[in-house]
Amino acid sequence: MSDEQKQILDVYLLEYEKLKEEQAQRIGFRDNMLYVTLGVFGGILSFALAGKNTYYGLLVIPWVCLILGWAYLVNDEKITAIGRYIRITLVEKIKKYTGEDEIESIFGWEIAHRSDKRRIRRKIEQLIIDEMTFVVSGISGLVAFLWLVPQPNLAIIILCLVEFMFLLILGVEIFIYADFAKGR
Repeated sequence: MSDEQKQILDVYLLEYEKLKEEQAQRIGFRDNMLYVTLGVFGGILSFALAGKNTYYGLLVIPWVCLILGWAYLVNDEKITAIGRYIRITLVEKIKKYTGEDEIESIFGWEIAHRSDKRRIRRKIEQLIIDEMTFVVSGISGLVAFLWLVPQPNLAIIILCLVEFMFLLILGVEIFIYADFAKGR
C-alpha cells in the first residue's frame, strides 16, 4: 500500500470514528427524549388536573408530543442513516484500500447487531413504545380534555382537530421510519 493510499485509508477511518461519535451522541439525545417527554407529561397533568379551570392545560400535551416526537424521530433517522452510510458506502471505500473481500469483516458489528433473530420483534416493540409515547399519549390528552370539558367552543374544537391530524401524521412518519431491515 502506498503512502497516499494509507493516508486515504486513515481519512476513512477517522471519518468512521467521527460518525460513531455523532451516532453515540444522537442515541443519547434520542433516548433521553423519552424521559423528558414523560417528565413534561407529569408536569402538565399535575397542572391540568388541579381543577376545572385548568383542564385547558391538557391541550398542551399534543403539542409536546409533536415537538418532542419530531425531535426523537429526526434523531432516530439520523442514527439509522449514519449506520447505513457506514455499512454500505464507507465499507466499500475502505474495502478498496484494504484488499478485504468479506464486507462483514470490515466493521462487522455494524452488520452483526442488525442480524440477530430477535431484531424484528425488538423493532416492533420499539415502534409500539414510540407510538404510545408520542401519538397515543397526545390523543389521550385530547380525549381527556373533550371528556372533561363538555362543550368547548368552535375554536377549541378546531384546535383539537388540528392537533389530532398532526398526531396522526407523526404516527405515520414514525411507522415509515421504523427500520425493520436485517443485515447490511
